[in-house]
Amino acid sequence: MGRLIARLRRQVLGISPEEATFGKRGFRGGDEKARARLERIGATFLEGYHTALEADDASLGSQLNTIEAEWRGFAFEGAAMGLALIDFMSPWKTNRLHSFLRGPGAAHVYMIHVGAGWALARLPVRPERFIKRLDSLLRWLAIDGYGFHEGYFGGPGYFAAQGKSTRLAGYAARVFDRGLGRSLWFVEGTEVPAIAATVASFPESRQADLWSGIGLACAYAGGQDRPNIEALRGRAGRFQPNLAQGAAFAAKARQRAANLVSHTDLACQVICGVSAEAAAKVTDITLQALETENLGPDYRIWQQRIQESFAKEVIAK
Repeated sequence: MGRLIARLRRQVLGISPEEATFGKRGFRGGDEKARARLERIGATFLEGYHTALEADDASLGSQLNTIEAEWRGFAFEGAAMGLALIDFMSPWKTNRLHSFLRGPGAAHVYMIHVGAGWALARLPVRPERFIKRLDSLLRWLAIDGYGFHEGYFGGPGYFAAQGKSTRLAGYAARVFDRGLGRSLWFVEGTEVPAIAATVASFPESRQADLWSGIGLACAYAGGQDRPNIEALRGRAGRFQPNLAQGAAFAAKARQRAANLVSHTDLACQVICGVSAEAAAKVTDITLQALETENLGPDYRIWQQRIQESFAKEVIAK
């Protein structure tokens, strides 16, 4: 019976590997190496997603952990999407995602919250109701994941129309734009001039959050060398602290999952002015005593603190 259910899930919810290719998505730019890297990320996400649809709860974590460390976070992100969809479709058992977070997914808590947002993008539920069941601080990452999904599958046309979600308002709309910025790293094939030009075409009120997402994608996904990352930092202009905050988040996500890689360290050195380990430490320090503040969503205050930390570095330079 279990195998039959797994096959039915794959048949109903499966996503063709072609959906993660530049040709299918209509993504632009990027040399052969950058394209291959970004396509591998998409393929790894789908591997995790399909594994979650077909594996039993007990073996899912061990199967995902066979994936090479550098790419593993993307698989856990995909698995989170799959588990969130299964939970929605199985009202008699709705705790798979939470059980996974408490168990084998604990080290990938950031990526799992982002992956849950991919499911949100495809479900007929109110975003505020969906994220209410997630971690009180990190639940906003699901909105980030929602934004990434819309940009990734919407492609260049979505950015040309300066797309936004009609389901979100206030701070949630800003977090959505961070995910949208992350997807731009893929849509433009990591090409810095095109990324900067696309961001500049958006209203100024949305640009800071787009740059935050770009910083995270640059540091977590990688795909560019030092000269181009330096160019990216220069193009960000007064939004450099936002770019740095995104890169620091990437460093923390990789540090927690014990999969820090050289391209994350390089991005942090260039964008944040410190190593990936030091950038991750900034996210820890700025998280201290967060609950004592009453200025808005804790996640927003946390991000503001990180940005302010790196703004001091920008001024010093």
